[in-house]
Amino acid sequence: MHLLLIYDITNDRIRTKVSAACEDYGLDRIQFSAFSGQLSRTHQEELILKIGSLLGEESGRVQLIPISTTDWEKRLEIVNDVG
Repeated sequence: MHLLLIYDITNDRIRTKVSAACEDYGLDRIQFSAFSGQLSRTHQEELILKIGSLLGEESGRVQLIPISTTDWEKRLEIVNDVG
């Protein structure tokens, strides 16, 4: 199952740790605070628990949104790699 994980976390230290956790689970960064990839339901639950632990009592919002393969393949995307 494809997924989109997005977050809004104000604490820089925690935001960096959340980003690292997403990368540890093999997700790809698609925006500054957004990752996508494929994870089993078990790994999705593990990751969200880990992120919740990292967030602790700090303010923030994290959403993990599963997307069916059919819908994922219908996405529209523009990528301009300048550099």
